[in-house]
Formats: sequence, C-alpha cells, structure tokens
Amino acid sequence: MADSTTLGESLRRNGVSRRGFLKFCAATASMMALPPSMIPRIAEALEKARRPSVIWLSFQECTGCTESLTRSHAPTVEGLIFDSISLDYHHTLQVASGEQAEAAREAAMHENMGKYIVVVDGSIPGPGSNPGYSTIAGISNYDMLMDTVKGAAAVVSVGTCAAFGGLPKARPNPSGAVAIQDVVKDKPIVNVPGCPPIPQVITGVLAHYLVFGKLPELDSLKRPLAFYGQSIHDRCYRRPFYDKGLFAENFNDEGARKGWCLYRLGCKGPMTYNACATLKWGLGWSWPVESGHGCLGCSEPDFWDAGGFYQALSIPTSNVTRTAAAAVAAGAVIGVAAGLANKAKKSGAAKKHQTVTVDQLGKG
Repeated sequence: MADSTTLGESLRRNGVSRRGFLKFCAATASMMALPPSMIPRIAEALEKARRPSVIWLSFQECTGCTESLTRSHAPTVEGLIFDSISLDYHHTLQVASGEQAEAAREAAMHENMGKYIVVVDGSIPGPGSNPGYSTIAGISNYDMLMDTVKGAAAVVSVGTCAAFGGLPKARPNPSGAVAIQDVVKDKPIVNVPGCPPIPQVITGVLAHYLVFGKLPELDSLKRPLAFYGQSIHDRCYRRPFYDKGLFAENFNDEGARKGWCLYRLGCKGPMTYNACATLKWGLGWSWPVESGHGCLGCSEPDFWDAGGFYQALSIPTSNVTRTAAAAVAAGAVIGVAAGLANKAKKSGAAKKHQTVTVDQLGKG
C-alpha cells in the first residue's frame, strides 16, 4: 500500500537506463504539450516523486476504458507510468476478490489519507435512483464513490460515462445515471472523456500530476487543454477537402475512395474536441476518420443523443459556443457551395444549382 519508493528508483529497478529515462521524460513532455526546455525539470521531479496510490473504481461501464489502456505495448509511456504508480484497487485487474478486495480499498484509503488519486470509469445511478441498478459488494455505486473520494487528493473521471454520463445517461436514462462531477463537488476533478479515451491521454494526466503535483490546465468542461484544446476538424488531414467543398456522399463513392471530407456522412469532427487526429490509436497507426469512418463525437457531453451517426448535423451540438456554431455553419455553407460550383464547372451544366441552406446540409 503505502510506498516510499520514488519513481526514478522504480524505473531503474525495472531496468530502465538513464538514457531510457531521459527519453521517457522527453516523451512525457511531448505528450503533455510542454516545450523541450521542460525536460530537465520533468526528470528532476520524476526522480524524486513518490509512487502515488491509485484507487480505480468501475461503475456503469463496459470495461472499454481499461481495455484501451491495457492494449498498449511495453515499453511505452503508458507502461512506464503504470509501473510507477501503486494501483491498489481495480475491479478488473486486481487479483483479490470479495472481502479481500474491499479490504484493499479500505487499506489504501487509510494508509494514504489525503494523498491518493481516485480514477473512476462509468457513470453512477444518481441520488434518489434505485441503488439496485448497480452495486458492488452490496454497496451502491453512489455510496462507494462518496466514501472513497472523501480522503482523495484528486479525482480523474476516465471515459465519457464517468465524465458526462455517457451511454447510461442517454434517453430515456432508466437508471438515473449521472456523471461523477454531478455528485463530487469538493475535490479537484479532471475529465478524460472518450469512448474509450486514448491511453496516452489517461497516462498524460497522471504524468502531469506526478511532475507538478497538481492537475493540468482544464477547459470549461474540465478536460485537459493539452489534449482537448483543439477540435478534431482543425487537425484532420481531410480538412482541405472540407474547405474546397469536396464531400463523400456515401462510404463507397469516388469521394470516399479519394479521402474527401466525411462531414455529410455524419462526421462530428467540427464540434468534437480530442487528440485523435494527432495521437491516433494502436501505437499511432490510425484513427476512425483515417480508417474511413466519421467522428462520432464521443468526447462531448450527450453524444449519444446529439444526432444520428450517419446524418450530418445542420448546426453543432449545444456545448459549442454561439460564435463557434456560427463559424462552423458558415464554413459548411461555403464548403458545400464551393463543391457545387466545382461540380457544375466539371460537368459543364448550365442549369443553376438550388441554394443550399444550413438546414439542408447532409440531406442531399
């Protein structure tokens, strides 16, 4: 439980050389969007940092967030980070079960009072809901959460279910599911949404906490700006086609084969903030849009209720500011108009094209 081993000592114990350690620090700096000048400071901080106790709670979820994390290959930044924390309780990964498992959680809380980190994936049935929808060891999710976070230094909500309620909260929300931030009001919280989140984003938040002893800078939805500061659309390699008005109309037409923009096939990239386009998935091999499928907007609140996956939204979802919504709508109109003009020029058609309004986007 309580562990006085420093992170530097732990890495050396696992056979990481000084050179490997500095590479690790450089990767950590890059992952957290910090300049190279911060590498020495990161190295010094990590050398002295104690292995923090982490209690990972899983509630109304599909285990996809844990699966995402465990799909990494050693010796990655993810592996090094998780070799360097004391993961004292995790419903899926722990060996203990039954009373022994709950005893481990209680011990971690008492031995690390005020210092441990609580990581949560999954939503919970909110206060007033039937606790029978989700219980562990006869304890309701709500009671276990509130009991565990009372001595925590910080809370990390991993995955869209924990951050915003996710699929369990989708209409008609039979279990009365709520996000962690809806009930935990007296602790620092960082949301790491995604269905599931990218592994480097989860570990990047923990790395930042190890280095600086505090959570990273957050946006208005409590997401780390280093990973959620730009939209999928802004970093997408298909963006030039959007600007030219070149859109795929179905998943097997000429546009789709040429890599044109997928906005009219339901891509939610313009109103979704995440690092998928830069960090990618599977050790950086690909990501949904690169694989030919539009972004589902899974890192945004209420994405299950935001609109059909294969129908373009005429305007962005409600969490986008009015100015940003107007910009996206205007950009879409300009893009479609440019595409129609280009098509008319190629075909030599003399017939005038019908004016396309924002409400008609994605219906043609």
